[in-house]
Amino acid sequence: MKTTQESIFSSKTLSYFLQLADTMNYTQAAQILGITQPALTQQIKKLERTVGTSLFYSVGKKLRLTDAGFIMLRTTHQIYDLLNDATDEIQQATSSTTGEINLGILASIETKVFEDFALELYHENPDLVVNFHMLTRKEIWESLENNKIDLAIMYLPDESIKNWKPYSSKKIISDDLLLIHHNPDLSKKKRVQLKDVNDRPWVMYPQDYYLNQTLRETFKNQMVDFPTAAARYTMPEQILKFAINTGTNTALPKSYMVNINLKDLTSEDIFVSEFDPKVKFDLKFVYRKNKNEIPRIGRFLSKFDEFLNSRDYLSRLAD
Repeated sequence: MKTTQESIFSSKTLSYFLQLADTMNYTQAAQILGITQPALTQQIKKLERTVGTSLFYSVGKKLRLTDAGFIMLRTTHQIYDLLNDATDEIQQATSSTTGEINLGILASIETKVFEDFALELYHENPDLVVNFHMLTRKEIWESLENNKIDLAIMYLPDESIKNWKPYSSKKIISDDLLLIHHNPDLSKKKRVQLKDVNDRPWVMYPQDYYLNQTLRETFKNQMVDFPTAAARYTMPEQILKFAINTGTNTALPKSYMVNINLKDLTSEDIFVSEFDPKVKFDLKFVYRKNKNEIPRIGRFLSKFDEFLNSRDYLSRLAD
């Protein structure tokens, strides 16, 4: 017969509770977990019977955590932190040239440099397996918290993240967005202000993508209306193709545009300009604190530094 502790702290029970606490919506949480809503409700009710009190309550159609629910949430995170720390401590005794490294890469980031580095690393250490996972921002943070990835490769700053205490970061490059447009008058200016770029619809990243939200925040700060969206794509090559063939505007990272022949674009009356003010951001490794003390992670990061020291990130992208 299961003890109270076993009933409360089974991995399934905790994952169900955490997902509901994250979404505050039974239907959405059940869909993410891949179970039916009645099954999720039953598991939460069982957990509440075990602890002897309600963990959630409703205000109209909105779900809220009770005081006991907040205690359970805090405790669950502490349990996960302890398990992650134990895993890291065990792994710190392992070899630097064997095992696996899981990379969580923001889906909109060009992966060429990281792919080339992984190839070079493999020739030197064939027993070290590097796994690439293309993820959304939400998936990246969930995977970092649950120790499913070792290193995230993502854009910062990220205002959606409120608690940075468990994490460290390491800069790869500084980047900024460039305007791709069809206005020859604007092409004569070194930099283009936002108030001058709203003359036609835009093709953009999806609404929840970092670069879209960064651009939206910039328009807001400059008190300029955000452009009308003509289409949304996840990959920069898709966005550029649409902008070229439809006469729409867009904005893409400079790190992507170094790979594009700008003379060919100009010959087709497509122009690339800088923004005024610049829309700047950094590409960084993000990882749980002390993760870089695990031998294979620390060696991976130092080898990547050597890789870029021999030839910089942007020139590698331009190959």
